Amino acid sequence: MIAWIAFIMAFLLLGLLVVGVAFRGGAGRRRTARGGRGGLSRGNRRATALGVGAVVVLLGVLVPILILGGNSKEEKGPGGVALNNADVDGREVFARNCSNCHTLKGANAVGVVGPDLDELRPPKALVLDAIKNGRARGNGQMPAAVVDGQDAQNVAAFVTKVAGR
Repeated sequence: MIAWIAFIMAFLLLGLLVVGVAFRGGAGRRRTARGGRGGLSRGNRRATALGVGAVVVLLGVLVPILILGGNSKEEKGPGGVALNNADVDGREVFARNCSNCHTLKGANAVGVVGPDLDELRPPKALVLDAIKNGRARGNGQMPAAVVDGQDAQNVAAFVTKVAGR
């Protein structure tokens, strides 16, 4: 974020410097030296410089704000699947507790011990059962009660939504 602010400030200063140099004299002074009318009056030049300066400042501030504002908080999973807050929480819990064993592209998990959930595409009930009871009723490679409560619901919803996409 600090890098963005520094970039914006540098852009604004450079733009205002260019505007200031451009409106300092230019062709009007040359015409005056040759005996012409001199182009715009001092007041008109000042008003034009302020207008162009305002445009530079507006573009220098509004464009980055619009670009940064376009990066919404709604996250996209694989295949463009929209993830709500519960799904994002489920992805985090999955990454913390399940990604060492399972493969799931939606969580960037490449485990090799448990099944590949992208290939399996388990329904939510199966995921909840595996989380609650483990496999081989907790005596197998997957222990019982890896997570519980709302975390289990979030993980199951996330896996169901992104598996195989």
